[in-house]
Amino acid sequence: MITKKTLTLTTSQNLYFQFKHMIPLLMYFLFYMAGFSYVEKTVTKNYHIIHVSLDDKIPFLEIFIIPYLLWFAYVAVIVLYCGMKNLRVYSKLCVFLYTGMTLFLLISFLFPNGHNLRPALFQEPNVFTELIKGLYRTDTPTNIFPSIHVYNSLAVHLSLMNCEELKNKYAIKTLSFVLCISIVCSTVLIKQHSIMDVISAFLLAAVMYFLLYGFSFVRQEKASSITEY
Repeated sequence: MITKKTLTLTTSQNLYFQFKHMIPLLMYFLFYMAGFSYVEKTVTKNYHIIHVSLDDKIPFLEIFIIPYLLWFAYVAVIVLYCGMKNLRVYSKLCVFLYTGMTLFLLISFLFPNGHNLRPALFQEPNVFTELIKGLYRTDTPTNIFPSIHVYNSLAVHLSLMNCEELKNKYAIKTLSFVLCISIVCSTVLIKQHSIMDVISAFLLAAVMYFLLYGFSFVRQEKASSITEY
């Protein structure tokens, strides 16, 4: 006789087997947060200032706090989508994220860094500047190189572009691209990062993309050429 309890257990077991491949991601997230919390508490002075002249020419635009905060949902939604729809892309995305975030922690430990770009006062206080004040209070201007906001945004967007299930979903890809670029811009426009943090994140993401997707793309091109011949 099938009882309500049996159905509940069966459903729980099915969910576990369906999503158990996501457990390592959760475990890594806990490891990363512990490492990030540690460097945030310990790297508070005597750190290397990251600054270039271009940083002073970039305006402060408080409205870009919106895409900056949307980053959290953006990364989470795409990771979950890939995890449910395409295990191959999901696995590569995890390697993409793990590698960059681990390197970020190592750099923070070995090369303590930060910036002094944040405005001391806001000329026109509004709802956006209040959100930025809250962000400034919870996130120190240290441990910024490379920008994880930028790196992870590139990682999830590039993974989305390689997801077969979205091959013809141009609206979704376009929306992802626009949000990705908005997040990248937000990191410097609300003075959370130096432009050097952004450039280093792009370079690291480019290397990781080539390692994860470039070689397979080359092999597919060669195989296609042989077949056609």
